[in-house]
Amino acid sequence: MRLIVDRFEGDLAVCEKEDKSMIDIPRKELPKEIQVGDVLVIEKGQTRVDYGETQNRKQRIDKLAKDLWE
Repeated sequence: MRLIVDRFEGDLAVCEKEDKSMIDIPRKELPKEIQVGDVLVIEKGQTRVDYGETQNRKQRIDKLAKDLWE
């Protein structure tokens, strides 16, 4: 499963699932280094940050924003 960290609310990370629904996950269950916008991968009970996909996603968003203002 892939999730995108949308925001933090107290001790929870609010994450967007692939179907665009939202899920709250206690921050203590996630890697300490997570940030808003990170792509998380949950496999076999383990959660990790997919840094490559996070970077690709940020680049796509930056390009969309740049194209919007040109």
